[in-house]
Order: sequence, then C-alpha cells, then structure tokens
Amino acid sequence: MSKIFQAFLTGIFFTFLLDFLLFLGIFLNYIKPLEINLYYNILFADNQNIIIFLFFSVFIGYLITYIKNVKITFSIISLVFLIVTSGLIPNIGYKIGELLLMKKNVTYKNNRYTFVGDAYYIGRDKITFYDYDLKKIILLKKKELKNF
Repeated sequence: MSKIFQAFLTGIFFTFLLDFLLFLGIFLNYIKPLEINLYYNILFADNQNIIIFLFFSVFIGYLITYIKNVKITFSIISLVFLIVTSGLIPNIGYKIGELLLMKKNVTYKNNRYTFVGDAYYIGRDKITFYDYDLKKIILLKKKELKNF
C-alpha cells in the first residue's frame, strides 16, 4: 500500500512540474502578447482539468515507481517533458493558448449591445474579447451579459 501511495505522490510532483511549465508557456506566449491583464496564479488555478491531472499523475507515478527499465522510463518522461516545454517557444505557446483558451466567432449580448468576435480569455468576472465591428479588444463583465 505504501508503494502505491509513493507512486501517486511521485506522479503528482512530476505532473505539477509539467503543468507549471505548460501554463508558463501559455502565459508568456499567449497572455502577455495579447496584453490580457491576468496574474499567473489565477491562470494556473482556474484552468486546471482535474481528470487529466490525475491521469498523468497516476501514469507518471506508475512509470517512475514500477517500471524497472530505466531507459524506457527516462525516454517517456523526457518525451513528455520535451512536448510540454515546447510551449515555451513563442509560436507553439501561442497556438496552445489559443487552443485551450480562445473561443472564436462567439456572440454575447447585454441590455444595449450585441458583441460578435473572439473571446481571447474568459476569466472569473470579465471576458477579454476582440470585437469584429470595433476592431479592438474590449472587456466584457460577465454579470452584465444575458447569454453567458
């Protein structure tokens, strides 16, 4: 039982490190260039998928703790690490951020206006939104929108 617990804790540690690097790439190459006013910790905390995190924690923990062939373990961990750190490359980090955070061609309505454009980031209280008609980035308050 303790070896299972050790494997899970090891997996959580390494998955947390990989998760941090993934969101760092998104923050540096998607959030910063679009000038979205967002603190890194909020991005990291609000956009976690617990199912994916637990899956990788179990997978990596099992791999490190139970697989005896060091070459296989090192190869797989290195490949995953290489994939995640590729988000630190500007073009790749932007594409990952766009894939995970952007919603294209959406429509929001409030009491007075209809907004059509791209939602760059949907935060806790506000949406960073590129309006096609205005041709600029605006902030929409979630509580003022009718269809959110």
